[in-house]
Amino acid sequence: MRFEFSGRTAFITGGASGAGFGQAKVFGREGCAVAIADMREDAVVEAVKELRAEGIVAHGVVLDVTDRAAFAAAADEVEAALGPVSMLFGTAGVSIFGPLEKATSDDYDWVMGVNFGGVVNLMQTFVPRMIERKLGGHIVNTASLGCFFTGSGSGIYSASKFAVHGITMAMRDALKGHNIGVSLLAPANIKSNIAESIRTRPARFANSGYEVDEREIAALHEIYSQGMEPEELAGHVKQAILENRFYIIPYPEARPGLEAIFNQALDALPPPDSDLEGQEKRATAMAKYGAARREMDAERYGKARS
Repeated sequence: MRFEFSGRTAFITGGASGAGFGQAKVFGREGCAVAIADMREDAVVEAVKELRAEGIVAHGVVLDVTDRAAFAAAADEVEAALGPVSMLFGTAGVSIFGPLEKATSDDYDWVMGVNFGGVVNLMQTFVPRMIERKLGGHIVNTASLGCFFTGSGSGIYSASKFAVHGITMAMRDALKGHNIGVSLLAPANIKSNIAESIRTRPARFANSGYEVDEREIAALHEIYSQGMEPEELAGHVKQAILENRFYIIPYPEARPGLEAIFNQALDALPPPDSDLEGQEKRATAMAKYGAARREMDAERYGKARS
């Protein structure tokens, strides 16, 4: 059955600019009511104004995605204004780069809190509501090509995106019986304002091991200025939702790097016909555990998992 966008309400974190705003435009034009959530009030106001000028039903909320109580309040406000949310876009993200060994705990806490914690808070807030209402829907969380490989300079950022990759894959499995699709957007370069994210870093995470000055911000702006247009990227997201596809990676230049990393993993495996006795023993143990797990889940939660 074709996924219908019209009449749904979409909640988009980081929705006032970049990839999030591209999603707001594309899905708003498809007939979704759109909720823009962003921590920059002026950007929220301008984004909502622009969407409404196109005839898109839009509502804005100022939200720090690391604040769970504020997330719940934002959800209540949006659903009172636009109706039940059945599409989620976890697009808010921040970045900071530098030698990993120079990082402080604050650097980790800020990046992980927004990039991973923001996705967790989004799903923890809305998924129970989506299940209860039985309206189906779709969730798209934004990771990065950095969720597959990394280096020292992008270590914390990539770690957060590896985590987004994992939890999104798990949520796809969890929701497959509820008519709620789940996809992972893993982009390379996007035309966005993420270079400015350092300006939104809260004072409580001020102790950084990195020096970020205007030269670095300007250099990042130059890179991102050559990125994919947000609306073009959102078009790929729309197609993936229609196909109920998990991975969204519309960057052909990513193929050599992905082939290299996956071939490296495959090359680490012994031949498939080796250790046949061990293979059988481990497979039997896992099958036994799987059956026991399903039985325990049925007893505890009322429904056996496949």
